[in-house]
Amino acid sequence: MFKQLVLQTDFGVSDGAVSAMYGVAISVDPEVRIFDLTHDIPPYNIWNASYRLYQTISYWPKDTVFVSVVDPGVGANRLSIVIKTTDNHYIVTPNNGTLTHIKEHIGIREARIIDENVNRLPQSGDSYTFHGRDVYVYTGARLASSVINFEEVGPELDVDTVISLPKPNPTVENGEVFGHIDILDVRFGNLWTNIDRESFEAAGIAYGDLLNVRITNNSHEVYNNSMTFGRSFADTQLGEPLIYVNSLDKLGVALNQGSFANAYHIGTGASWKISISKTV
Repeated sequence: MFKQLVLQTDFGVSDGAVSAMYGVAISVDPEVRIFDLTHDIPPYNIWNASYRLYQTISYWPKDTVFVSVVDPGVGANRLSIVIKTTDNHYIVTPNNGTLTHIKEHIGIREARIIDENVNRLPQSGDSYTFHGRDVYVYTGARLASSVINFEEVGPELDVDTVISLPKPNPTVENGEVFGHIDILDVRFGNLWTNIDRESFEAAGIAYGDLLNVRITNNSHEVYNNSMTFGRSFADTQLGEPLIYVNSLDKLGVALNQGSFANAYHIGTGASWKISISKTV
């Protein structure tokens, strides 16, 4: 059975927005269990929202309902949808690219457009700027509590029309690995790339190798230096950089007990490119 509702937004918790969403969900069903994925997505950053769903969703029981609201187009003509993944999780969200990583790495089995004539908070019809409260969490709570089933969300949507953001794949050429900075390990300032361990190994790179790492943003070089490929932070000295395999089996770049992102002003997304090769 559902009964589990996981919320993600870019609202922060310094005002009452998230609390209002909790209140709507509990009003639908006082027994629904509500959890926070995060409310610290950078404002309007759809890419980050997409990645955090991908980072988290596989560790939740099937039939868990996620509500993700990072919605710079609120009140415009973008669709409000619910999707069912191939692993039987549900995500309630705007159709604006938030499902990019889910669509590619996990898969979407079905998608439906939210019928706001049925699935909208009563007496909220004149509000157009807080769909997180009035449409998304209301629909998510109704689905999680079995007030509605998936078919009652609204009309079916072709999965191919679920929007994806540009997302280049890593490549290997002549022993050099190319990728981009997918996301930050925010609290510690580590860079998480889209380069999987298999691509790295295909380049003939092994633990202990000294590597040249180059990072650019829109072709402007931001970083170019050497570092070790280590199993853990114990393989470097305090303050030294290293490359490691993170919890999603992708390559990370870090400073031992320091913030690589802050030290070199690194951002995320497809424009932030990284190349890695053995030093000569």
